[in-house]
Amino acid sequence: MTQPVKKTAYKSQRKAEQERLEKQRKTMRKLIWGTSIVVVLGIIAAIIFTPKSDPTDFDYASLPVLGQTDAPVKIVEFGDFKCPACQYFSQQVKPQLEKEYIDTGKAAMYFMDFLIIGPDSETAALAAHSVFHQNNDAFWKYYDALYKNQPDEKLNWATPDYLLQLAKDNKIDVDYDKMKTDIEDKTYIKEVDKGSSTARKANVQSTPTLFINGKEYKGDFSNYGQLKEAIDKALAADKAE
Repeated sequence: MTQPVKKTAYKSQRKAEQERLEKQRKTMRKLIWGTSIVVVLGIIAAIIFTPKSDPTDFDYASLPVLGQTDAPVKIVEFGDFKCPACQYFSQQVKPQLEKEYIDTGKAAMYFMDFLIIGPDSETAALAAHSVFHQNNDAFWKYYDALYKNQPDEKLNWATPDYLLQLAKDNKIDVDYDKMKTDIEDKTYIKEVDKGSSTARKANVQSTPTLFINGKEYKGDFSNYGQLKEAIDKALAADKAE
């Protein structure tokens, strides 16, 4: 009688052990699934709620500015001094913006480089940055002079000598020796490159491209009525805040 009792007890003990292990496995599976769900939800939350770098969150204080820095509307132009379309903007659109919005304190205009035409686009940008760092107001006078005297875009005209002489001819109020050194030493190349990098991050495709209070203007910049409507909309939004 002793042997059957031992076998029965052994089977009962083994079954209990199997049931315990199975229960443990089920518990572990639940924990694993629960942990996985928490991790996935955490990743999703991180993606949704983590602040993203805004490529159009411009550092306005570091840019050339035309107008009052506390103006409710900030217009950023991405341009290339060799770009014919930028020349059109500077001569046909900018004067209207100045008269209606900039001179009245409603808007301020800023400039950033986006080099797309040729290698001497960089040289022109370096010259303009040198002027800006010596005299912000002189930058805009030089900006106008560059576009007014812009030769054919296919020519490599933006040489250091040409750029320096242009500043002298237009009586740009800067130290010409420093300007010459800044161009030759590429003093402000990091700023020039930063402009183009910012443009690419913001998915800018051409020049000139305008941003109004951080939002790209998608209309035709040569259609002043469309541009005026976009600026007025930004003004209204500022007043509503």
